[in-house]
Amino acid sequence: MYLLDANVLITAHNLYYPLQRVPEFWDWLVHMGETGALKMPLEILEEITEGSELEQWLKEGDNYKSLKLDDDVDPSLVQTVTDRYATDLNDAEIIQIGRDPFLIAYALAHRADRIVVTVEASKPSTKRANRKIPDVCKDLDVRWCNSFQMLTNLNFRTGWRSQL
Repeated sequence: MYLLDANVLITAHNLYYPLQRVPEFWDWLVHMGETGALKMPLEILEEITEGSELEQWLKEGDNYKSLKLDDDVDPSLVQTVTDRYATDLNDAEIIQIGRDPFLIAYALAHRADRIVVTVEASKPSTKRANRKIPDVCKDLDVRWCNSFQMLTNLNFRTGWRSQL
């Protein structure tokens, strides 16, 4: 199962697949969510900006329900992930890393079956709250990929419905 970071949806909408221009992409995401091939943890879904087009799209039909991962996070795993940023983060740094530790913790709980998807690029030289998701995943032996790798692996195409 692919676990999507909010930036996957935000970047897709803003740069590659605007909601109104490539509706097949968004329908495909919902379909893949329904099949269990991809999901988004609640903490990550909550990062979608209130009042945005994406938030409105999530409210349509069963979109939110189809994409939402129905698991509870293990707080000890969130702490394990957070410690990979630094064990002594201050309040400002905790705000800066946001909810990324939750995303990684959900994958860590089932590392053989889950892959984190993000548009962030690895930047191993960064420290503390500036660390990137791919680098923290690598430290914890959690699989990750970018959105284009996921699309290739799940065989996204605009005519996907005709393949059902």
